[in-house]
Amino acid sequence: MNINDHNPLPTYHAADNRYQEMKYRRTGKSGLMLPEISLGLWHNFGHNADFTLGRKIIRRAFDLGISHFDLANNYGPPYGSAEENFGRIFKKDLLPYRDELIISSKAGWDMWPGPYGNWGSKKYLIASCDQSLKRMGLDYVDIFYHHRPDPETPLEETMGALDQLVRQGKALYVGISQYSAEETARAYSILKEMGTPLLIHQPRYSMLDRWVEGGLLDVLEEKGIGSIAFSPLEQGLLTNKYLKGIPEDSRAAKDGRYLKPDQISGDKIQMIKKLNDIAISRGQTLAQMAIAWLLKDQRITSVLVGVSRPEQLDDNVASIKNSQFSDSEITEIKTIIGA
Repeated sequence: MNINDHNPLPTYHAADNRYQEMKYRRTGKSGLMLPEISLGLWHNFGHNADFTLGRKIIRRAFDLGISHFDLANNYGPPYGSAEENFGRIFKKDLLPYRDELIISSKAGWDMWPGPYGNWGSKKYLIASCDQSLKRMGLDYVDIFYHHRPDPETPLEETMGALDQLVRQGKALYVGISQYSAEETARAYSILKEMGTPLLIHQPRYSMLDRWVEGGLLDVLEEKGIGSIAFSPLEQGLLTNKYLKGIPEDSRAAKDGRYLKPDQISGDKIQMIKKLNDIAISRGQTLAQMAIAWLLKDQRITSVLVGVSRPEQLDDNVASIKNSQFSDSEITEIKTIIGA
């Protein structure tokens, strides 16, 4: 486990101009503003990662105006380690800036053995939030999510747990992830009756994975719920990494949990090449255009990115400089992606 800080960094002082370039959007009808680009700690922050590099990524993110850091109880590996490492980085570098940060966590996937470490029971959610706060060394998280729908537990129990966390002061806001349009509307109504607003929905969304356009975004707009999209680059597919197929040193080639060979077929590569040509004509990388494509919709509050190097953050943040698309670009892109 590479969790030791073998290369101590100088004392951190956040950049004075950190809010000058980033753009912020209101989260639904709430008072909370989120940066258009947020940082997810799904990868590269577990105990198998370089801790010093993780510190550099977090520092660079905040210097760029990325004030939102998104975690979950099971991020790692192993489970919990991303929160532990973030907690160490927070204590070393970000503690003086706590009131400028939005820190979120989630529970809903398998976390610990036995019947109480998964899904959406009150038992699991309350215990998981307590554990997350301890791992990160925080008194509260800004947003706590239910990570996925639970088909067995009554939605009233799951939403009641989120409501309880707010009333206990352990979370300022609550959200849900990957809920359908119908489930989202129900969750909203239950929480509203309890007096706790449903702040935000975190769906998987990219140019190539557009399920949210089948009704969810309409529900979010109607109810005044914010949204933050994850996997905007389709696990790297919407970058220039796979224009010539799967590189031998790529994560897709080494780890079967991610992209499968059939997801990078010849037809898919041709589609990506056509999208890349449009990105070049816009003066953007394919990754930048993919992020901008989501941000063109004002119902998207923020886009979650994951990076392995600080420099990638600069590339991602540059997306916000051009999130407008001409009618002809929209038509051409929709034709390519079959929208």
